Amino acid sequence: MQKYLHSTEETEQFGAMLWRHLPKKCLVFLYGDLGAGKTTLVRGYLRAAGFSAAVKSPTYTLVEEYTVNNRKIVHFDLYRIADPEELEWIGIRDYLDQECVCFIEWPDRGKNVLPEPDRIISLNHEGTGRMLEMKPD
Repeated sequence: MQKYLHSTEETEQFGAMLWRHLPKKCLVFLYGDLGAGKTTLVRGYLRAAGFSAAVKSPTYTLVEEYTVNNRKIVHFDLYRIADPEELEWIGIRDYLDQECVCFIEWPDRGKNVLPEPDRIISLNHEGTGRMLEMKPD
């Protein structure tokens, strides 16, 4: 599935749509350059779930956890990971074993440690907006 997103609002709306369609346990890999809208998409998901506080990128903390309406959402940003083995130190397997939706930015940094995802979403700058591609549809 491909979709052109004209604005930040449309990126958030796509994230909100995911709230209605993803199962309670799901692993989502997010690909895209810096500023492509990965965290914006997660913010849309969280807003649709009922989360109203600030949603920040976990670039420095590596992981942000949310519990909204009795559902757990975990947002990882692996940009600063130098070695995939570092994921073991942060307890990645414990997170992935839980019933939760895990969004992972920069999943290529966790190669050979992360399992296969349920969904892959790529966001790429195109013109004044972004082209989103999701697999499987």
